[in-house]
Amino acid sequence: MTKLVKPYGDTQNDGKVQLSFTLPVEWSEAADEAARQLAGKMGFTDVQVVDGRRIATGFSFFVLYASTPQAVDLESIAPAALRAHAMSMEEVDAFVAERIGRKIRVAGACIGTDAHTVGIDAILNMKGYKGDYGLERYLMFETFNLGSQVAVERLVRFTRERQLDALLVSQVVTQKGSDVKNFTALSELLEAEGLRDRVVLICGGPRVTNRLAGELGYDAGFGRGTLPSEVAAFIADTLARRLRLAAR
Repeated sequence: MTKLVKPYGDTQNDGKVQLSFTLPVEWSEAADEAARQLAGKMGFTDVQVVDGRRIATGFSFFVLYASTPQAVDLESIAPAALRAHAMSMEEVDAFVAERIGRKIRVAGACIGTDAHTVGIDAILNMKGYKGDYGLERYLMFETFNLGSQVAVERLVRFTRERQLDALLVSQVVTQKGSDVKNFTALSELLEAEGLRDRVVLICGGPRVTNRLAGELGYDAGFGRGTLPSEVAAFIADTLARRLRLAAR
C-alpha cells in the first residue's frame, strides 16, 4: 500500500515548509530577493521571505515560508526498530543474570573534541532521563563514564584493559562531518586492534540515526529521545545472542 505524505502547514497536503539559511552578504532588500530566488531554484514555490537580518559583517540570516510539490511514500521506509526490544530496568537485570550470568561491562564517552555530555550522561548516570534510570543504577551493569573530549586511542586502550562488552560514544558537534570522522576512526581502530567483534558498539547524538550507524560499522545508533532502558535492553539482547552463537 502506498501512503504519500507531504509537509503540513495550514491544510492537509499543502506542502508548506519553513526554512532558514545564511548568505555571505550584507543584508539589504536585494539580499532578501537573493534568498527568495535561491529557494525557488531549490524547487520551492510560493516563497516568502518573512525575516532577513544582518548577523555579522558580510553575513545575513533569512527565514522563509514556501511550498514543496514533493511527497514521500511512508510505507516504503522501513528502518530497523531498535525499540522493539525495550524492557524495564528490572527485566534487563533479570535477563542478564539468566542469559549472561555476570555483569556487563560498558563504557561511554564523548569522543574527539566534543565537550557536550548531556546525552551520554542521560544514558549512563544513575538518575537517568525522563524518570528512566541510567545504567549506573542497574545491578547487572558495571558502568564507566569517561566524560568528554576522549581520544579514540584512549577509548580503545580502555576497552582492552577493562575487557569491555559494550561501548557508547556520543557526538553533538557535527560541523564539516566531524562526527562521522570520529565515529569512523573509532570503528576502524577497534577493527585494527582485533577488538571490534568483542564489543557491542553504539553511537549516539541528536543527528544520529540507526541507518547512519550501520553505514559506519556500528551495531546501533540512538538519537533524540532515547531512554536508558532502551540502550540497556539492546546491549543485553545483542550480547546474549553473540554469546549463544559463540557457544555453538
